[in-house]
Amino acid sequence: MLLSLPEGLVCGVDEAGRGPLAGPVVAAAVILDPLQPIEGLNDSKKLTARRREALAELIRSRALAWAVAEASVEEIDRLNILQASLLAMQRAVAALSPAPVRALIDGNRCPELPCPAEALIGGDGLSAPIAAASILAKTVRDAGMLDLHRLYPAYGFDRHKGYPTAAHFEALRVHGPCDEHRRSFAPVAQRLLW
Repeated sequence: MLLSLPEGLVCGVDEAGRGPLAGPVVAAAVILDPLQPIEGLNDSKKLTARRREALAELIRSRALAWAVAEASVEEIDRLNILQASLLAMQRAVAALSPAPVRALIDGNRCPELPCPAEALIGGDGLSAPIAAASILAKTVRDAGMLDLHRLYPAYGFDRHKGYPTAAHFEALRVHGPCDEHRRSFAPVAQRLLW
């Protein structure tokens, strides 16, 4: 059941790509238009890829504002994945126009923002703006991983999107890490020591 929103321009914020061994972490921020509701918003992980893409188009066309930002592999390795995720969220919220008066963040931590923020555990299943942000972040990151697959076809990024699957571990074993692998993540760091 989706929660009702407080008054004013409230953005939902979520990220995609905290767990993968490769690629950036991507965050999105969305301010929905109450006059143009979008049916079927939900946690992006509970939707098919096709449904996510269709909803992402609706979000981009109907939202009052939306923005997507990322933190790079270099930033992930330098800061750690949590801080890089919060940085990507800050960038996404900062890119919104108009600016929100409040932010709802999926998870248990809030980035430092110029407006009040509230963390909601499981927020992508509770809040329509967070669900919308979840969908945008996931679709943008997945598209970026397809681009990386074209650059590094040996790793299978088109299938596992950088997540730690058996096929990805095997590709790391055979080929070693590429420039888009997160060297601060243990499976990649261990491969560098072989």
